[in-house]
Amino acid sequence: MEQFAEWFVGLFREIVRNIWSFITGFSTLIYQGFIGNFITYAKDFIHKSESFNFLDWVFSIIGIILILLLYILLITLIVFLVRKYFKFVSVEKDKETLMEEVSNLSFELNKLLDEKNASLALSKETDQNLKKEDKQDKNRFSLLPEIDLKYKRKNLITLMKSEDQLRLDELVKRFINFSATNLNLYYSEKTVRIFFAGMATSKTMILEGISGTGKTSLAYAMGKFFNHDASIISVQPSWRDRSEMLGYFNEFTKKFNETEFLKALYEATYRDDLTFIVLDEMNLARVEYYFADFLSILEMPNKEEWKIQLINDIKEDDPFHLKQGKLQIPENVWFIGTANRDDSTFAITDKVYDRVASIEMNDKAVFFNAERENHVELTYSYVSGLFNEALENFQISQKTLENLQKLDDFIIDKFQIAFGNRINKQIHTFIPVYMAAGGNEIEALDYLVSRKIIRKFESLNLPFLQKELEDLVSLIDKLFGKMNFNDTKKMIKTYIKSF
Repeated sequence: MEQFAEWFVGLFREIVRNIWSFITGFSTLIYQGFIGNFITYAKDFIHKSESFNFLDWVFSIIGIILILLLYILLITLIVFLVRKYFKFVSVEKDKETLMEEVSNLSFELNKLLDEKNASLALSKETDQNLKKEDKQDKNRFSLLPEIDLKYKRKNLITLMKSEDQLRLDELVKRFINFSATNLNLYYSEKTVRIFFAGMATSKTMILEGISGTGKTSLAYAMGKFFNHDASIISVQPSWRDRSEMLGYFNEFTKKFNETEFLKALYEATYRDDLTFIVLDEMNLARVEYYFADFLSILEMPNKEEWKIQLINDIKEDDPFHLKQGKLQIPENVWFIGTANRDDSTFAITDKVYDRVASIEMNDKAVFFNAERENHVELTYSYVSGLFNEALENFQISQKTLENLQKLDDFIIDKFQIAFGNRINKQIHTFIPVYMAAGGNEIEALDYLVSRKIIRKFESLNLPFLQKELEDLVSLIDKLFGKMNFNDTKKMIKTYIKSF
């Protein structure tokens, strides 16, 4: 290490000494060439001139002048050559700059020519579409006339295949296999039975539960299964009335601001298959505010009265299926809302729950092996016929009706909550369809009682009703058996444990 250090230090010193020698040598050369030599010449001249006579002085002066002229000539030549060099370099730079400017001008010229050609082409296209645009500008609707054009104002006819014309229980199994093998979505038979029975019970359904249990996916899968994709509409917290969902007429622009919801609803008027319109996270806003009109209209027994007012006046170029400013809500459409339960959402009121079919989805999907199945193409009339057949062929047993009445009397007496006419009607529709889909009447009744009646206990002062709740569990065991009514008993026991 010491030898390396000694060598390296010595090398470094030698390099510095040589650099310094070069600098001092170059400086000495410049000094000698322009100053030092002249001093030496002058001293030599002064020493020699001491013995000069007159003639020597004359020739000396002439010689000095000639030498100065030679030096001046040499310096002038050097200056000339330097100036010549810099002028040459400047000219070359000017040439490069000029070439670059010429290149840029050429590029800009080509660009202008391209823009000119594009403008001419656009002008021709604009001229060709002027009449069409003028016509569209006069039409206060934009999305709905496109649907008229798409279907050519003719209703779509669904051609059903014989292998697709299945019973409800067969449809349940085929859907489960289809969603598992084609969509990697897994649902239990009970969930799918409840969905089909809910379709028969109400045109509005609510799929609720914790996040991530496949609520939106279930509606999406149904659309794929029936070969008509569901329209998924994201509900916004700002929705306060129906105009947020359906759109509204702008008095300033004289245009109707259409929405995707209205577009999906209008398109359903041209189809005879099943249409699912999904209101995703519907309780981000108050359902009873923006969906109030539909909750009321869809309760009317006469389906000819299922009309929603969109606009007050009438124009010839209005959408084809808009009659007297009203849109007929088609029978083949279902409104499916998904709802999470957390602090960011509103509670769904009894007014809404009483009118809809609700499905509780709190269980994660369980993987299973399934046989690959294809989608089905069925008309609404065929599916509606399956529901009607279920009402005729699967009647609720008399014993179950009697036990239901006893349960109703007990709940009225102890909790002042009754099975209203609306709920009774839903029971007599839901249970037969659920049975036709492969379930049994006690399981169906259990689900309805828990969702329609026991859920309402949340508004009661339950800590003072503990004995009544325990008596209710005992009565249910007595009426329906200890192994049955698990959904209802589970909900009641949850209330008891919360005290």
